[in-house]
Amino acid sequence: MRPLLRALDVEVATRAAVAAGLPLVVLLVLGRIDLAAYASFGGMTALYGRSEPYRTRLRTVTCAGIGLVVSIAFGASMAAVHAPILVVAVSLLVVITLGMLAAATFGLFPPTPIFFVFAFTVCSLQPTPTAELGWRILLAIASATFAWLLVMSGWMLRRTAGVRRPTLFKTLPRRSRYRPAAWRDGRLWLSIAQNLVGVIVAGWLATLIGAGHSYWAVVSVVAVLPPPRAAHSIARSVHRIVGTALGVVVTALVLLPGPPPLVVVIVIALAQFGAEILVGRHYGAALLFITPLAISVSHLATPVPVPQLLLDRVIETALGASIGLLIVLATRALDRGRAVRA
Repeated sequence: MRPLLRALDVEVATRAAVAAGLPLVVLLVLGRIDLAAYASFGGMTALYGRSEPYRTRLRTVTCAGIGLVVSIAFGASMAAVHAPILVVAVSLLVVITLGMLAAATFGLFPPTPIFFVFAFTVCSLQPTPTAELGWRILLAIASATFAWLLVMSGWMLRRTAGVRRPTLFKTLPRRSRYRPAAWRDGRLWLSIAQNLVGVIVAGWLATLIGAGHSYWAVVSVVAVLPPPRAAHSIARSVHRIVGTALGVVVTALVLLPGPPPLVVVIVIALAQFGAEILVGRHYGAALLFITPLAISVSHLATPVPVPQLLLDRVIETALGASIGLLIVLATRALDRGRAVRA
């Protein structure tokens, strides 16, 4: 069974790499690599539906693609109208709440709103001329549609060849439930509250210290906090900090020499492949690829001096992960207190 799972991991990672890299190559040819964020976040649709049967995958990937496009459009609209920071912050809380409700209801994996949050925060900070807003949203839709087709492409192959050659196709072991009453789950609302509090504190502190990319602190909180009814683990916060620090070293080796944009695009595709291979095995090791991926996309979209970019990433990730860790410890203490009283 293990070799089949490894082959399935390679298949998933290849889809994610193609979905991440090919739209960026098109933008590079068109001379609009500054729009990399919209294409990249739309392409993250390919990160969903992993190892799921196609009937289930149709539901989860469609929901994820719509969620990503809405998050991108919402963030880009904030940027286009130059929304005040308070409006953007409240909008982020709405994205987190709706993202977690959608993940719990439609059985998304990962079951957190991390990609929705990442897409919204980055796009809300991109300089966006009002005249280009529609085109940027269309780019996100096109990229998400391409990723959706990639994820669902095996369905037709199985329909046409599966009966005659069933051994060609791998077992799809993951099951996901549709839970229309998920909103009634008290643990879900507790998890939402944890994320909202953590994001507010992380965003406020990142702004207070003058961080250049405050959304990384916000994303780190969401990445560290567990989904509803999952165990609260300290290890994930430690992995986030240590893995990011080592990933920054890898990113420095790539970006400090000043490579041309095509090389950066290739790095993004390879990093996406490596992240998908490792993320289910060891979160800290996966960050060796996730960190270069995130920083490279940010660098293509809004080029800034690389040393400052790397320093911001380390500081804000440590800040966000530490806040997430404190929330985890507080929740564990409360759970122990309730158990003792019971």
